[in-house]
Amino acid sequence: MARNLKALGLWRTALVASVRQDGPDLSARQMAIMLQVYLTDPPHTVRGLAGMLNISKPAVTRALDRLSLLGFAKRKRDTEDKRNVLVQRTVKGSVFLSDFAELVIQAGAVAPEDMAVVKAEEELAAAAKARLEAELRVKAPADA
Repeated sequence: MARNLKALGLWRTALVASVRQDGPDLSARQMAIMLQVYLTDPPHTVRGLAGMLNISKPAVTRALDRLSLLGFAKRKRDTEDKRNVLVQRTVKGSVFLSDFAELVIQAGAVAPEDMAVVKAEEELAAAAKARLEAELRVKAPADA
């Protein structure tokens, strides 16, 4: 549970820092699409993004409308198959995600005094786990 809270705390810290900046706020869906487009190999289509994220094509289209308006992604008709719409990266979108990545890195930076607390908690957890495992080993032969 402590690990989950730490992860959520890091995410919150990065999001709060992002919101405090002058840039745009992206919804979770918009950010998921951005990350999918920028962190996986192209080509990306509306149909493919909808399938990968398990959301409807209209939901992807609405998110892409906003991302396109911001200049973070652009759409282009596939020259080989006119039914497909390709989603492409932009320099502005790359800069946005690079800046956001820096916020995540900063949120994850641990001060030395905090690291000492983390190590102490990990040692306590390891000792408790070892005691529990020892108790289970002792009880197991007796029960058999």
